[in-house]
Amino acid sequence: MKKTIVETDLGITVLAGGRAKHRQIARAMRHAPVLVAADKGALTALKHALMPKAVIGDMDSSDDLKGRIPAARLHRIAEQDSTDFQKCLYSIRAPFAIALGLTGSRLDHSLAGLSALAANEAMPVLALAGKDVVFAPRAPVSLALPVGTRVSLFALAEMRGTASGLEWPIDAVRFGPMGELGTSNRTSRPEIRLEFSGPGMLVILPARHIGAVLEGLGLNRSAR
Repeated sequence: MKKTIVETDLGITVLAGGRAKHRQIARAMRHAPVLVAADKGALTALKHALMPKAVIGDMDSSDDLKGRIPAARLHRIAEQDSTDFQKCLYSIRAPFAIALGLTGSRLDHSLAGLSALAANEAMPVLALAGKDVVFAPRAPVSLALPVGTRVSLFALAEMRGTASGLEWPIDAVRFGPMGELGTSNRTSRPEIRLEFSGPGMLVILPARHIGAVLEGLGLNRSAR
């Protein structure tokens, strides 16, 4: 039975198992100050002198964590039908989450992480990956961005979309993982509006605009 392990009125930063730099973690925690680690993401937290509120996963890294994190903060979920990141998502309750360490040296882990981000319905989830912030809007979203900002679209399902404020229109595009993509579009006005016919669209922007994304998703109170 799935249970809630961490519940908060603040945003949650989730450290997955991939690499995350200190400046990325600091950027995420300015907006989402509660830290949760997905199994070996706890090792990244400790490396940066941070103590997670909870460590969630199948705990195959538990030997490396003994004596370094209080046992009460270690939460083992034995089922093997989901990744440690997915286990984190269904075990937390918050206005939103920001994920780090979703992408890295293993392509299968990167794809699984982005798929989980797009499929999650419980709350908005953003990911900081390299120089980008990634999110999957479930409703029309308006974003205030400087003119010329890169906006890339990557669909994990077949869909249509409409947009205003982009240099290259998307209304006639049939998006799909094996069809057309919308990489390297850019803003032509200081506000854009995006709407898609179904779930599964990843919107990718430069990471410095994470605050604008939270504002556009209606999370401005939590983003301050």
